[in-house]
Formats: sequence, structure tokens, C-alpha cells
Amino acid sequence: MGRAEERRARQRGGRRAASKGRRSAPTVGTGSTAAPDKPDQPKKSLIRRMFTWKKILGTIFGTCLLAIAGFIGLYLYVDVPPPNLAAQQQSNVYKFSDGTLLARSGKTNREIVGLSKVPRKVQLTFVAAENKTFYKDAGVDFKGTARALLNTLAGKGKQGGSTITQQYVKNYYLNQDQTVTRKLKELVIALKVDREKSKDDILAGYINTSYYGRNAYGIQAAAQAYYRVDAQDLTVEQGAYLAALLQAPSQYDWAVATPTSKRLVKARWNYVLNNMVEQGWLPKTKRDAMKFPTPKAPKPDAGLGGQKGYLVGLANQQLEQQLMAQDSSLSQTDAEKAVIAKGWTITLNIDRKKQAALEKAVKSQLTGHLDKKKRRVDGYVQPGAVSVDPKTGGIVALYGGQDYYAHYSSNATRRDFQPASTFKPVILAAALRNNATTQDGKQITADTIYDGNSRRQAVDHGVKVGFAPPNEDNQSYGSITVQKAMNLSVNSVFAQMGVDVGMDKVMDTAKQLGMDTKGMQAVPAQTLGSMGASPLEMAGIYATFANHGKKVTPSILKSAERTGRSVQLPDAVGDSVISRTAADTVTSVLTGVVDDGTAHSSVEANSLRDGQQVAGKTGTSDCNRSAWFTGYTPDLVTSVGLFGEADKAGGTNCDGRPIKKWDHVSMKGAMGKGRVDGGGPPARIWAAYTFGVTKKAEFDLDTAQGAAVEPTQTQSASPSQSPTQTPSQTPTSESPTTEPPTTEPPTSAPPTTEPPSPPQSPGQSPTQTPSQTPTSQEPTGDGTPPSDPLASGGQ
Repeated sequence: MGRAEERRARQRGGRRAASKGRRSAPTVGTGSTAAPDKPDQPKKSLIRRMFTWKKILGTIFGTCLLAIAGFIGLYLYVDVPPPNLAAQQQSNVYKFSDGTLLARSGKTNREIVGLSKVPRKVQLTFVAAENKTFYKDAGVDFKGTARALLNTLAGKGKQGGSTITQQYVKNYYLNQDQTVTRKLKELVIALKVDREKSKDDILAGYINTSYYGRNAYGIQAAAQAYYRVDAQDLTVEQGAYLAALLQAPSQYDWAVATPTSKRLVKARWNYVLNNMVEQGWLPKTKRDAMKFPTPKAPKPDAGLGGQKGYLVGLANQQLEQQLMAQDSSLSQTDAEKAVIAKGWTITLNIDRKKQAALEKAVKSQLTGHLDKKKRRVDGYVQPGAVSVDPKTGGIVALYGGQDYYAHYSSNATRRDFQPASTFKPVILAAALRNNATTQDGKQITADTIYDGNSRRQAVDHGVKVGFAPPNEDNQSYGSITVQKAMNLSVNSVFAQMGVDVGMDKVMDTAKQLGMDTKGMQAVPAQTLGSMGASPLEMAGIYATFANHGKKVTPSILKSAERTGRSVQLPDAVGDSVISRTAADTVTSVLTGVVDDGTAHSSVEANSLRDGQQVAGKTGTSDCNRSAWFTGYTPDLVTSVGLFGEADKAGGTNCDGRPIKKWDHVSMKGAMGKGRVDGGGPPARIWAAYTFGVTKKAEFDLDTAQGAAVEPTQTQSASPSQSPTQTPSQTPTSESPTTEPPTTEPPTSAPPTTEPPSPPQSPGQSPTQTPSQTPTSQEPTGDGTPPSDPLASGGQ
């Protein structure tokens, strides 16, 4: 057999029969030489035949091709997802006007800050701790990721080795699940993010989304939680500790760490700083001089109890309104979503000292004397107050209720109670603004004489308008000046003045001054303050008077910013809505209320007044459901309201109907006393607060009218719609010249406080008769009640 045949035989598994070493005989006739005999070859095993080098290399190569193809497909298939909701949630931070912390709100204690707010070397502590090659790598650590994948498949749990980019992707785009699918997505997304974002953006995202322990998410919250400073004020040593924390936040928290954990976190801290030296980011001399920065003890979260919730609520509301004003496409819902738990840093105009003083005044003058276990009515009393700087429009203090968690609705902003007689200055302002005249054509001033008898029918050029309001305690005053009518809060005078001015003009003036008049009717009953209004609104109206007629829209917001972007806030002080002279005249008249009127006893009783000039007005609604004092000094306006609100059902209301929970009810008998009127607790709260926080000053008034200025001459005009008897006489039951007498004329009794004594010009006869037919002695039983049954009486 020739060599070729022998080879073919071996390939077929055959075996030569020739003996070992024998060579084949030459084939006859071929001329070729026969090949020598070869030894027999053993048969190969199945495994050797299957796993040849070529097959192994081919398999590896094919697998690599498949892996590459699969990764390319995965890369093309997986997109960078939107941020997860948890990463976007942040706490809003609220600060007092001086920058100190007021409160945080939101489930996630996170406040995102731009990288520019973090010192550069503090930034590098995180790079040194987690990923020294961060600025050079492509965003992934293939070796570490492969190890993590294998350990995950083997069930060995969480494994490290990820880059900063990968950790950022996990925090911001994905979740903390330890699955092969999540890890593969993390790898792909990290590659894409590294290409799409700058390293600074990635680092900022990483330090803002990481968890540091103590319920602190992000570096700003961590800086506050551990060192009570802002991120921009962190030192390198402090930054290195926060970077070290990320490895084991709970274990490495110094306040709860075991001795072993303290040793480990110190070792980690040293590791971070040594890496910085190694990378050339920190001089060794400085490194050697650094000492471990022991964190401060944990501090309880700033909650929303007490007054904080009311302050935060108004701040959110005003910010939402401003966002909608800047973007008309935003709905109320959209604006709320843009504010709540979105990482705003909101600085309020609230002055810490004034806020504390207001809370103290309410407690000392009211809530400290309420005991609803002894008197059910004490549980009805709801106080509210707003204090405003009239020069800036800033709300410097606010009282929304005894506790935000106990009474969610803010009494400072609620509009469901009547402002009562605190509305009277608006009527006077409307008269002055419109140069209004009385029925007999005399211009209305502080010295104009009106008929002050109780239940006097208001008339419009001889025509009864169907409104005859009673005065407080049904008291009649006869002929009385506007100044004295304001001092004593005489309803009948201002009812007639409203008709003289025109109720449409009165309500327009109210709107211009800052009252929300939407849906309000321009009817005479509104002269008694029978509409709804809040202490916030009334403070704004009176602040406009104090600021010489320039419109003041009280604002609690000093600044609002989010991730470095500030919201442009409008000026709280606008243009003039009434002239300076008109505004100053109102102020001058209102000083008489404090010096000689319904607020005198409470304000004058405060020893801290020390001659301080004050203007203000009391108000007490029908049935004693609300009581007010809104007053001001040259630099501070404060409106205090007390509201009767049933804390539970049961009993009978003052109108005879059963009381339901949240009903408006009488406060009579609160604190074990009688009627709660505006000149009582509200005025005392106002005085205790105001005189403790203001400096003595006088009003700068541009007017010749009112109680605050020396009168040059008295008004010579005859009373508008006054009775026929002489002004200096006590009203009697004598019948008017054109109206028949009644069995029970309301003016038959003399005034119980002070007989009317209107000023008269030189030469004026004391028996001068009024210029028009009197209507003041309209009988009480004529069947013409006030148009609003709730709008009767009040100071």
C-alpha cells in the first residue's frame, strides 16, 4: 500500500496489516518507491474531537460577535429615560427675612443646588472618594460592572465598583433594584449620559441625588444636617466626611456610630484626602494640618406646627399666583405642582422678632385666658392677625390660629367673616376721593355734620332707600360730625354717607384699595361691613392709608429661587389709588378713634405707648360673631380679628337656629366676660404687640382735617339730614315737621355716652334749622328693617 493509500486508510480509521517497521513493496509497473511502514495510531476520544483549538477559538470569536451585536442592539434599544419621581422630589426651604431657617416642607429632605454653590475642592472630595478617573473615563467601569453582574447572578447581593456616572444614573433615572436587567440598563444609560452631559452636570446630579443619612438627600440637606451650614460654606474637611458617608450613611453617622464605625469612617475620611493629594488636588502640607471635623448632633426637622404652617401656606399661595401671572398658560393645579416639594428656597418678609412678639401678644391678651373646659364659648374664639410694613408692603408677622395642625384654615387669610365697622374708613376715603357732597350739596369733610340717630332711614334726595341701621346698643347721637361719628362708630351716619357718595363709588374705592369685591352688590347694607374680608385684606387697605394713598398689596415673599433661578417678584407698593391728602385725612380722622373713641381704653391702657401717635378703627359684627381692630403707627400696620366658629355641633345660635360644626357663632361670654368687641381683646392684642416693636414717631400728614391736626375753623355747613331741634339739644320725642309721630320714637332717649355737641362756626345760630326735611326720626316700627339682618350694630 502506498503512502497515499495509507493516509487515506488512517483517515478512515483503517489499520495496515503489515508488521511494525516494514515498508511497502513497490508497486509493480509504477516505478515509484514504496513508503516505509508506520506504527498504528490510537483512536481519539469524543471530547478531543469536539473541542479542538479551532472550534474553541471559533466559539469564542462567535460569542464575542454575538455579545457585541447584542450590546449594539441594547444600546440602540435603550433610551435615556426621564428622571424618576423620587429624584425630582425635594423639600422646599423657608427662611425668615434674616436668612435663618423657618421650616422645611416635603417628604424628601432635598434641596438641589447648582455646582457653583459647592466649593471646587469639596466637589473633588467626592471624585477622590468614589471615582478617581471620573474626568477621564467614559462613564462606566466594565470590569466592576462585570463583577457586579456575576455576583448578582450568584446571589451575593449588592456589589460596588460603579463609577460616579453609573451611580448618578441609578439614583436619577433608575432605582436601587439589584437585578441583571437594571445593571445592564445602568451600563448603557451611563454611556449615553456621559456623551450627552458634561462631567460637571453629572457630578452635580450625583451629589444632589445621593443619600447621606439623617433623612438628608443631596449635599445641601446634608450640609445642614451634619454641620448646619449651606453647601457653599462647607470646608474641605467637612466635604471629605460627607463624601465618606456615601459608602455607609447610617453606619458612618458620627452621632450613632459604634467605636468600630467611627474608626472606619475616619479611615475613609483619610482615604479621601490622601487620594486628593495623590491626584494633585490638595497640597500635602494642608492635608497634614487637617483635623477630623466632628459633625454636630442631629437636629429635629423643622415641622409646620404652630404658626409655621400658616406662613408656609401663604408663601406657597403667593408664589403660585406669581408663577401664573408670569405664564398665563399655567392653571392653578399646574402652579401648585410647580411649587409643592420642588426644591424652592423661599425667603419670607417675616421678621423673627416681630413674629415672636405677635404670638406672645395673642397669648398674653387672649389665648392664655381661654379655657373651653370651663366655658364652651372659649372654644369658639379663633384669632387671626397680619402685620405689614406700609413702606415696603412686606408682611412682617402673621398669626393664623393657635396651631396649624389643630386648625388648618388660616384665620389671617379667611374671608368668611364680616369686617364690620373697620370698613367705615373706606366710605370716608370714597367720599374724599370723589369730592362727594351731602344731600344738600355740602362737600363731605371731617367736620361735616350728619344725623346720628339710630335706625334713621337713609335717603337719596328725599327718597327712602330702605335701609335704617341701628347704632351700637341702639344709641342715638343727634347731630354729629363725621370725626365724632368715626370715633364712636355711628352706623347711621356712614349709611347716609354711603348713599351720598354712591355705593358704586364706595365699592370701587374698596376695590382700588385692595378689597376683593367680586360678586359684592353695591347696596347701602355694605356700609356696615357686611361683606366678607380677611385681616390680610384689611391690613393692605389700611397700609395704603398709611403710605399716603399708594397702593399696598401685602406680600410675604422676599425672594424665591430654585436651582439658582430666581422668580421676579412684583413691587408690593404701587401707584397712588387715592390722593395723598385724602389718605392723610383718613389717617388724621382715625387718630380720634384711638384718642377719644372706641379703642381708647384698650390702647391707652398699655404703658408702652408713651405718647406714640396711632390711627385705627374698631369693628364688631352683628351677634358678636367677629371683632376687629385694625390700626397703625407711621411704620407698622396690623389688623387683628377674632372670629366665632363652632368647634363642634350642639346648642342654639344667636339667631335661634341649632349650631352645626364650623357655624359662625357669638363669642359673647368668652374668657368669662361679656361682649367681645373690637375695642376689647383685638385692640389689646394690637397694643401689646405694636408698642413692643415700633419706635415712637409721628405721622407726616398733608391735611388740615381730622383729629390729628389743629383745627383752624369749624365747619359751618348745616347737618346733612339732621333733625329740626337745635344741635346742642338732647334729642327728644318731638315729631318731625313732615313725619307723624310714632308710639316709640328711637330718639326719645338721650345718648348714654356723650351728648352731641357739633362744632359751629362763628355767628351760627344755635337754633339754625337743617336745610332739608328731617328723616332721622323715622319710627322703628315702620316695618323697614335693615336690608341685611346680619348687618346691624357694631363698633
